[in-house]
Amino acid sequence: MLMWLENFLIRYPELALFLVIATGYWLGGLRIGPFSVGPVTGALFAGLILGHFVRVPVSSMTKSFLFLLFLFGIGYSVGPQFIQAMKRGGVKPMVLAVVVSVTGLVAALIVAKVLRLDAGFAAGLLSGALTQSAAMGTATDAVNGLPLSEAERSVLVAHIAVADAVCYIFGYAGVILFLSEVAPRLLGVDLRAEARNLEQQLGMGRSKTGLNSAWRKFEMRAYRLDHDSALVGLSVASAEARESAQRLFIHRLRRDDRIVEPASETQIQAGDVIALSGPRQRIVELVGARGTEIEDRELLDIPIAAMDVLLTRGDVANRTLAELANEPWARGVYLRSLSRGGQELPIASGVTVERGDVLGLVGHEPSVQAAAVRLGSVVSPSSTIDFTVLGLAIFFGGLLGVIATFKVGSVNISLSTSVGTLLAGLFVGYLRTRQPLFGRIPPDAIGLMTTLGLAAFVGLTGIQAGPNFVAALRESGLGLLFGGMVVTILPQLAGLAIGHFALRMNPILLLGALAGSQTVTAALAAIQERSGSPVAVLGYTPSYPAANILLTTWGSIVILVFAG
Repeated sequence: MLMWLENFLIRYPELALFLVIATGYWLGGLRIGPFSVGPVTGALFAGLILGHFVRVPVSSMTKSFLFLLFLFGIGYSVGPQFIQAMKRGGVKPMVLAVVVSVTGLVAALIVAKVLRLDAGFAAGLLSGALTQSAAMGTATDAVNGLPLSEAERSVLVAHIAVADAVCYIFGYAGVILFLSEVAPRLLGVDLRAEARNLEQQLGMGRSKTGLNSAWRKFEMRAYRLDHDSALVGLSVASAEARESAQRLFIHRLRRDDRIVEPASETQIQAGDVIALSGPRQRIVELVGARGTEIEDRELLDIPIAAMDVLLTRGDVANRTLAELANEPWARGVYLRSLSRGGQELPIASGVTVERGDVLGLVGHEPSVQAAAVRLGSVVSPSSTIDFTVLGLAIFFGGLLGVIATFKVGSVNISLSTSVGTLLAGLFVGYLRTRQPLFGRIPPDAIGLMTTLGLAAFVGLTGIQAGPNFVAALRESGLGLLFGGMVVTILPQLAGLAIGHFALRMNPILLLGALAGSQTVTAALAAIQERSGSPVAVLGYTPSYPAANILLTTWGSIVILVFAG
């Protein structure tokens, strides 16, 4: 039976890959407290185990194809945030990402030199300790370009996979532990108190059951106004102005059995039935005490729309939500969600929006449509992928990576197809914020390219490295494990010191930026849990794209340094 299974997997390697992916996702979903290795590292372990017992043939073209799809997807998704951060000089989280990334590279090079590791172990040390599995791909790409025999390349690739597996677990868990437990003590701060202070600065409010914002709550209700109502005698504009901070709007009113579409100067009279939208609690406080709620279906038959809008307009970007809320075109429109680079942001008056943000709007349909035009482009649900742009971008990006060479000593070094494709993804992703109809790729498709593409690539790397796994593990010894711990923690300590003393960052934003600087989303979640607030994400989102790009390219740098 076992012999049959082995022969079957060798004959059908594509099915072996699906087995590794499925097993990897299962392993990645196992949790010990807040810790899990994730699907990518799970696929690596699954591939190493399968490859150790079964010599499944691995196609180098398939590996490259999957990795290039992943790189393009990453570039496409982080492009808007990365370019915007580049354009805004002095952005502290991005500076911190550079500090942490460079410190991580230097630490990995020094530790690898001290331990006398070869190029493969050194690259795996970096990718595992800094939890950037994509660096395995750029390192493998660089190894394939070395003037070595196929057997020597296979050994180096195996060493990359083994070192990554050895160093990744502490690299992941160590950042979570450091940022949620150690760093707050070193800073001497109470995370919950700091989070509350930052929320107040941003204009966020809290309720007894957790975080809330008047910008999120939206209801349409109808009330008949008594003669002593605070709104009687006011014009519609005046009534709305007195509650501008709460964003209450009068959309229609019934007077003498007639439905009236009020103008801003329309006077509100006793006995009017008004259709009022806004936060439920404030509606009840303002109107409910001196008015009677009416179930008037005809009056409340107002078209309501909910849509996601990609912010592309330069005159709107880099303004706070409070400023946008006071624009005439924002009347009757509420913000139900705000995301940046796939991360949900807190909704508060002091939060600044940027190009590439996705704003979830809800409200009176004509008002929402008008606001969408002023903000950018509606993100319509679509399964259409612009394969022309996708294919040409990867082709020309890879071509640029091959022909763009420079000399270091006597060695000619190219950017490689990997880095070229990553840059192409950045460029196309950024162009989407300028030309929303250009290069459209649905978010779900990008998610498939990035998650499945990397997991499959890493799984194939594990299968390829499996036959050499045990020998390489014996060769690496405990020194690699402890060296990886140093490479994980040293950049965090350097970033903490620079962020606190030199950049003088808010502690919550500093910790969020450090999580982004080593691309550990679970560390962000741990900070948010300890602080009882989502605001750390405001530090995470600028640092994450910069770190993603830098740490990915470090894989090829390490190979070139050690193979030179």
